[in-house]
Formats: sequence, C-alpha cells, structure tokens
Amino acid sequence: MSIDLVLPKDVEIENLLDEIKNLCWASADVLLAYSRGENPPFGYPKALSVKDGGDGPVSAADMAVNDLLISGIKQKFPKVQWDILSEESVKDINFKTSQNKIDWQWIIDPLDGTKDFLQGLENYSVHLALSYKKNPLLGVVLIPERDELWFGIIGNGAWCENRKGVKRSVSFSNRKGIPKLILVSSKNHIDVRLQNLLKEVKFGQTKNIGSIGCKVASILRGESDVYISLSGKTAPKDWDMAAPQVVIEAAGGLFTHANEKRLNYEELDFSQKGCLIASHGKSHKEICQNVMRFFYAKDPEYIV
Repeated sequence: MSIDLVLPKDVEIENLLDEIKNLCWASADVLLAYSRGENPPFGYPKALSVKDGGDGPVSAADMAVNDLLISGIKQKFPKVQWDILSEESVKDINFKTSQNKIDWQWIIDPLDGTKDFLQGLENYSVHLALSYKKNPLLGVVLIPERDELWFGIIGNGAWCENRKGVKRSVSFSNRKGIPKLILVSSKNHIDVRLQNLLKEVKFGQTKNIGSIGCKVASILRGESDVYISLSGKTAPKDWDMAAPQVVIEAAGGLFTHANEKRLNYEELDFSQKGCLIASHGKSHKEICQNVMRFFYAKDPEYIV
C-alpha cells in the first residue's frame, strides 16, 4: 500500500508506522500485565495505585503507558520538532510554553476507558493521533484485549492489524435509516439528556461499551453504526477524540458535531464540547437532522 502523507522533515511514513506499532504493542504488554495482576515489563511498578484526576480515575497503568509512548517517540525521533499532548503533558510548563509554536503535534490518550480497565473488562484502548496545524491526519487506536491495532490516515484509508502483522479491512455494516441503525453508547456515563434524545430519535438497538476508541472500532467492524457524545458538566478532551476521529474518517465514515460542523482542536482547555456524532456515514445527515430537531424543540439552549 502506497501512502501519500506529508510529514515532518526526516520522517518517513513506513519507519514511523513501524515504530508506532512497536510502541503500541509494548503498551499492550504493559496494560495486559496490569490487568492480569502480573509484573509489568520495562521496570514499571506492579502496584496498580489509583487516584482521582480531573475527569476520573488515573492509574499506574495510565502513567506507565504515557511514559512509554512519550519517551519512545522522543528516543526514536530525537531531531524532529513536534509537541506531544496528553492528559499528563498539559501539566508540564514546557508544553504550555511551546503550545501553538510548533505545527506538528502528537495527541495521546494512554488509557481510554480507565473505568472498564479497573473493572477487569476488555473495552479499554490507547489512542495516538498526529496532527498538523490542529488538523489530525494520522490516527491509531490500540485495543489490547482484542489484539487489534487500528490505523487511519486521512486520504489513504484505514485498516486493522494484529500483533503478527496480519491485516484486515474495515467492514462497515450496510444498515441504513435510523430505525435500523445500532447505536453504541457509554456504559459508565449515564446521561439524562442522551436518554431524552433517544426517546425522540429511536435507533433500532443500543449497545453499551466503554472507551470511545472501542465504540468507534465496533462501528469499523460493522457491529454498530453510530456513536453520540453529549458533554455535560465535563466534556471529552482532544485526546479522547482525535485518534478515533481520524480512523473512522479515513475509513470513509464521519465524525462531526450534530450541526455537521467539523471537530475543532483549537480550544485552550482541549475540550470537545457539544453533541458529537460518529457514524459509518451512510445515514449521517439523517441522524444529524433528527438530533438537531430534538434540540430545537426540547433543549434549545444546548450548544451543539
């Protein structure tokens, strides 16, 4: 597969993908060890301590994978000028100083679906996205428990491969029309506004899965068709959305606000507020129109 993607100077796409694969499977080894109560590799501590962060629990596993990915990128590409944004790096004064001065940026979520992970469930993932001038171009979603590594490159397509490098294509379902579509929704975040929305916009079926990366992967496999995110007191962050957005859009799907506007990665607090909708694209306009009709009639003050 020939990949046409402009990258920073001295970075070649095949080498970049190989290094990202290595870092992702190393991350999978760390997370799988923690989830099974085994000694994690690479010298990370065995004790899985948990503390509450700004938007939920942060575990030793988050920190270990965050360190592995960031240090790995810096070691493999020491001369490349790019920022690295993750939930932890935003606390770094050096990152705040360089923010908006470098065009290239990695957006990383070392563990999306921490609650599922801590509950011993399989629906957690690792997200990496590479953006240029706030526009994510390359996305990677790792799902360790399923041995899946999803890649998406805008303009070049998307695919999945396992640890052995065996590739398979995206397989969106052929379901069309809201009454036939399967919605994938959050398991740990029950939202009254979403419940009210779903009473008006009646999808054929709803599945509950943790992790945004796992939700989008279920659409890519054809197991579901649409995901809706509604921010409330808190909102998802750039690192939650960037990689899943790239993968589903590279595959030919869509990930937009309910008014069909693109996601914006220029907010100073890195929040992705509003009503965000990801789908296989075949009924995306119909979904957005029905959702907007609900907000106009039932919740006109909500900013989508």
